[in-house]
Amino acid sequence: MTGDDGHDGAQYLAGSPVRVAMLRALRGEPRRPAGLTAAVDATRTTVQRILSGFRERDWVVKRDAAYHVTPTGERVHDAYEALLDEIELADRYGQFAADLERVGADFPPSAVDTGKLTVAAERNPLAVVDRLTELLREGSGSEIRAVSPVVIRQFNDAAAEALDEGAEVELVIDRDVVEESIAEFGPATDRALRDNGMTVHVSPEPIEYGIFRYDDIACVAAYDRRNNPRCVLESTDPAVIEWVDDRFESFVAEARRLSAVVENA
Repeated sequence: MTGDDGHDGAQYLAGSPVRVAMLRALRGEPRRPAGLTAAVDATRTTVQRILSGFRERDWVVKRDAAYHVTPTGERVHDAYEALLDEIELADRYGQFAADLERVGADFPPSAVDTGKLTVAAERNPLAVVDRLTELLREGSGSEIRAVSPVVIRQFNDAAAEALDEGAEVELVIDRDVVEESIAEFGPATDRALRDNGMTVHVSPEPIEYGIFRYDDIACVAAYDRRNNPRCVLESTDPAVIEWVDDRFESFVAEARRLSAVVENA
């Protein structure tokens, strides 16, 4: 047994794809050196050297001419594979998680990968806008609850269609969105004030991320510093639904009705 600490052991394993492949192969079944040579496409000398390193760390033992992974070797293998899974998860969901953390959304880490993620990319910069618009249309006839840091024509048009089909829409926006709505989307603002199916609340603080909820679907939208939608996670996971519902109630509790804000403007 070496005197290496955990970091050194992790560095040793991660330092060579062949070491990882060998531990993975031994995790599957005991093997002789010749079998390992063929399984990992390495020379016999390399295999023997790595086996020696594994034995020094008590990750494998030799029995009946074959090498067997030990219980601690199994744990090292499984922990390393879990780390690779987490890194792959970070590659896919990192932008979403980082944008939410930047604005202090306090999104539960365990819920990050619980649903479908749509990401705005260079080849399709409107992917998130398009998906949110689709979701609004899919919610037609349902009770829709949403919080949005932006107002755009696609959202207004989709919300109008949902209202026409009997949806009940409750929306939270901030003062900047109100001002833009009045200046750029007067008819939509007028409808928001007079339509019995539409309730709009105005947050006293800037809104920096979006949420959307209807039926058993909860969505969380992350925006960049210029309020461009970058990612949207849609999920039926109870943790996401609970978080979205709690966030929505918190926004509503601190907001004022749009009619009161417009009257005092």
